[in-house]
Amino acid sequence: MSNTVAVTKSQGRESERTKPFLARNKYLILRRITQIGILSLYIGGNYLGWKILQGNLSTSKFLEVIPLSDPYAVLQMFFSGAIVGVDVIVGALLILAFYGLIAGRAFCSWVCPVNMFTDAANWIRVKTGLHREEKRINIPRSTRYWFLVLGLILSPILGVPAFEFISPVSVTHRGIIFGIGLGWTLILVIFLFDLFVVKNGWCGHLCPLGAFYSLISRPVSLLRVGYDLNKCTECMECKRVCPEVQVLWMIGKENKPVLSGECTNCGRCIDVCPENALFYTLRFKKSGGDKNET
Repeated sequence: MSNTVAVTKSQGRESERTKPFLARNKYLILRRITQIGILSLYIGGNYLGWKILQGNLSTSKFLEVIPLSDPYAVLQMFFSGAIVGVDVIVGALLILAFYGLIAGRAFCSWVCPVNMFTDAANWIRVKTGLHREEKRINIPRSTRYWFLVLGLILSPILGVPAFEFISPVSVTHRGIIFGIGLGWTLILVIFLFDLFVVKNGWCGHLCPLGAFYSLISRPVSLLRVGYDLNKCTECMECKRVCPEVQVLWMIGKENKPVLSGECTNCGRCIDVCPENALFYTLRFKKSGGDKNET
């Protein structure tokens, strides 16, 4: 039985390697285009006077009219006792509705600039074999939820949005746009942490913003990764590349889509699946058939 499984996994890896480069990286490429494109629009808005996106990921204006705000940052502002403008609240509600009802935790993989550097660290880990020498430092994924709560507790104590004040996401974004040195320092720290200490350590275990988007997308967000058990050969290529591998618990077991809010909808599992058993779908759309169907 174990030999059969090993052969299946080997065949899956070989099949995945023979796929054209664009086919096995299409969503990765689209994510990079999106992330760099959003950064470029912010840079253009702040330096070249472009009117598409002005501000930063914490608070900005789209087309000079539509406000956009980070809901977790606004929540911290409330807790800190700050007076929050109506436009900031409206912007937070718009973002909350988009990710909570439609895109799920896609912010983390399609928008957040830190993701590009953590992905690079993971790529180097694999290419250099560092992932095989991992010392198994155990940081529970639930730690990020404790940090989320801690940010809200500290905000009224300090009188400022506690996490927003030091957030690598916000500081990095401002650093890239405005050239602030601290942003690059935090990028380096997170990169080295993910490279030498814990795989996907920041995004997968510590980031409270990722925890926030996980919570709001869990109940009803529409965009999901579907799974067809009937096509699956259990090669486990999807689990090899998934940054939140626990969300793929159903592989080889049940014909269900990924319903966990912790899924970042990055699409890497879809890219590498040699049998096209994984795909983007809508939450309430039925997946493929069971293996035992006739």
